[in-house]
Amino acid sequence: MTRDYKKEYKRDLETGKSGPASAQHERQRARRMLDKKGVERAGKDIDHKKPIRQGGKSTMSNVRLRSKRANQSDNGK
Repeated sequence: MTRDYKKEYKRDLETGKSGPASAQHERQRARRMLDKKGVERAGKDIDHKKPIRQGGKSTMSNVRLRSKRANQSDNGK
């Protein structure tokens, strides 16, 4: 049996896992914004000062680069 990708995508859109309002899309927006500005982010994590899950957006005033260890250790605090 083959996977029905269209059905899965439609379900993901309905649940908010995919699409323009998803957290994944917001993180991708932050990566593209920094790449467009020419920021070297190799070996770094993009940190949202106000986390996406709390309504934070990908704007330059809310995004910063941090080391992987520092970003993952504070767990969004």
